Amino acid sequence: MTDITIDEVAAAAASAARAFAHTSPRGRGAALVAVADALDAAASDLIAIAMRETGLSEARLTGEVRRTSWQLRLFADTIVDGAYLDARIDRADPQYVIGPRPDLRRMLEPVGPVLNFAASNFPFAFSVAGGDTAAALAAGCPVVVKAHSGHPELSRATAAVVIDALRGAGMPEGVFQLIEGQQNGVDLLKDERIRAGAFTGSTRVGRMLADIAAAREVPIPFYGELGSVNPAYATYVDDVLLDGFVTSVSGSAGQLCTKPGFLFVPEGADLASVAGTAGAVAEHRLLNPGIGRAFAQRREDVLGAEGVTVLSAGETRVDEDGQTYATPTVVTVDVDSLVAAGDALLEESFGPLSVIVKYSDLSTLPALHAGLFPGNLTSTVHARPEELEDGSLSELVEALAETSGRVLFGGWPTGVSVTPAMQHGGPYPATTSDGTSVGTAAITRFLRGVSYQNAPQALLPEPLRDDNPWGVPQSFSEAGHSTEWGSFAR
Repeated sequence: MTDITIDEVAAAAASAARAFAHTSPRGRGAALVAVADALDAAASDLIAIAMRETGLSEARLTGEVRRTSWQLRLFADTIVDGAYLDARIDRADPQYVIGPRPDLRRMLEPVGPVLNFAASNFPFAFSVAGGDTAAALAAGCPVVVKAHSGHPELSRATAAVVIDALRGAGMPEGVFQLIEGQQNGVDLLKDERIRAGAFTGSTRVGRMLADIAAAREVPIPFYGELGSVNPAYATYVDDVLLDGFVTSVSGSAGQLCTKPGFLFVPEGADLASVAGTAGAVAEHRLLNPGIGRAFAQRREDVLGAEGVTVLSAGETRVDEDGQTYATPTVVTVDVDSLVAAGDALLEESFGPLSVIVKYSDLSTLPALHAGLFPGNLTSTVHARPEELEDGSLSELVEALAETSGRVLFGGWPTGVSVTPAMQHGGPYPATTSDGTSVGTAAITRFLRGVSYQNAPQALLPEPLRDDNPWGVPQSFSEAGHSTEWGSFAR
């Protein structure tokens, strides 16, 4: 942002809010598809910029663009279907069991302008046109994106594509804008015209922004994804499991929010293959010099912790431009040493580093997990088929479900599918809310419920009218049927 002020950005978003909220599902869906088509058309140019600014591979970025455009198309289908509006109609009933009932009609409506802080590690899927932007636009909310300083050129180029596509689809001016600079982001978050915030990044910055949103004169919801160590628990170990673990840890240089930071294995497990698998992984550039410096320091802290045994030391190298290149570091430790080390080992290591923890008693894992890992995006179980079927792991699975947004059985948590049933969010400190930033349920973060009582048809929103011009699903409570409800309360 160079030629307009924060006040002008907020004013433009506020001015667009009502008109954008009133766009039809098909009109808004067509606009999202137009953005998706435009991103796909510009992919080669955008990917070239992203490779230069982030160091991520062409293959990784190509897949990420595909994921980003698919998110937009998936949300287009969601809003055209209309079920997300949760339109409920309770017709007037003078014989209602607890007293006469008025005509009540409720639906979900857009919250208003959303400020989205873009992520560094997904320059497409969680950045300018990524999931938070797609969900907010799908909900009918104008979006202002605060660009990440790690890929400014890409942010500007992507924003230009989005703005042109939305304008071509006939959407209101101001429905999408880009700003740059940390202070501009903070100032806009404090602006009364911003009605919700979204963020993907570090725990420190995310918590700071969440506190700002909560401390406003009128607090607003803030949907922050802050950090996660994604523990995995195995009842057995073989080379296939360990190879998959190292691959998950080292993918994109470990700069994924779902990277497994801890793998718990039975005491006495043979871990010999880890060194060879990790040693064969080529060095990979970290996203930017700041992340490189932080990883190098974190690696030193882990290697220096009491009770740690190195399985693969890995390496870090800084080039003439200050960029850090790294290979995987994997260490092992017993449960007692992990607990004694505390944050020295338990803090997230953002980069290609993970800790294998040896346990002696499977029955102690549920309590251990609950005490060490209160909030995670994911937790994973690797067990033999008979163990999964006999109920012996039920207590552990319950502990994982209470502290995680997604529980996996087999496989590894990196690679988050964009699908209606996905949950990408978890208890604090993984996120600041129970919402998801991936999948079609993400749209609900940017909606709020509104009821209309005894409203004339002409003043009702389209989804609540008797003629239902948008053709969305409506649930009904007709007069004369309500006395059957509440039978369990009698």
